[in-house]
Amino acid sequence: MSSRIKLTLILFLILLLVQPGSNAIQQLNLHRGTPVIRETSLVIPTSAVVPVSKNRLNIPRLSAYAAIVIDKESGSILYSKNPDTQLFPASITKLMTAVVALDTFQLDKVVTITKESQAVGSTMKLQANEKISVENLLKGLLISSGNDAAYALAEAYSGGYEKFVEAMNTKAQALHMERTTYKNVSGVEQDGHVTTVRDIATLAKVAMTYPFVRDTVKLEKAVVTDTTNQITHELQSTDKLLGKVVGLEGIKTGWTTQAGECLVAQVTRNGHTIISVVLKSDDRFGETEYLIEWAFSNYTWKTFQFEEK
Repeated sequence: MSSRIKLTLILFLILLLVQPGSNAIQQLNLHRGTPVIRETSLVIPTSAVVPVSKNRLNIPRLSAYAAIVIDKESGSILYSKNPDTQLFPASITKLMTAVVALDTFQLDKVVTITKESQAVGSTMKLQANEKISVENLLKGLLISSGNDAAYALAEAYSGGYEKFVEAMNTKAQALHMERTTYKNVSGVEQDGHVTTVRDIATLAKVAMTYPFVRDTVKLEKAVVTDTTNQITHELQSTDKLLGKVVGLEGIKTGWTTQAGECLVAQVTRNGHTIISVVLKSDDRFGETEYLIEWAFSNYTWKTFQFEEK
């Protein structure tokens, strides 16, 4: 085994032990300034599947101000450009809106639409006094990027809109999204409403563990109704790569004047999954497709066995 591969395996093991939330040796809790250590079981992996660069040729040159590609399983970074620069996330914000809503509401909860029907920008065209389920609001949120759906979910939260935004930030902190701050639920431009491509990749990885998110973001279109089946909403995905890129499983688009074109995507091929993020791009779909093809062309996944002593 070459010294380079040995070093890679050593670093991989170190990351497994120190990564927040995955340390199997101990968990450290701070309570009134006093460290409290809880012993937990230690499980040492006997093998690991990691991406290995074939040649590192033709490194992507992108218009996107920031971009990242990660291997979902190992967390390895395959490509990055300004990964920790804080930028406007636009409607990618709605991924966190969906996660908080799913943590809070039952899908069959009914919401009555009031002022949300006056939302501007991208909407699912909710009507005043319409009664609609959380499930259908989430579909409008994730498929057609409805600002009105985002507002409706937030207003239905205990404590209202502001408390919902607080819950978004609490969730971000729990996920160690250290450079993310949410000021609203839809991604409209607002001072201080920022994140990074690294944090978005973290969020996407978590969001796709929710079966509802995973099943919804891959849909190119859907039709939902209010509780009476009298009001119909035809939803069209904003993701133009669906049905075009092999293995694409969603996830979320975003755009505002200052944020530029934004896109987070997940792709699985031959059992290996990558997540890509571009922010402030001039061509989010073209550059995301390029990153995906580059990653699968320039990396191969190898299984390394660890020797037991």
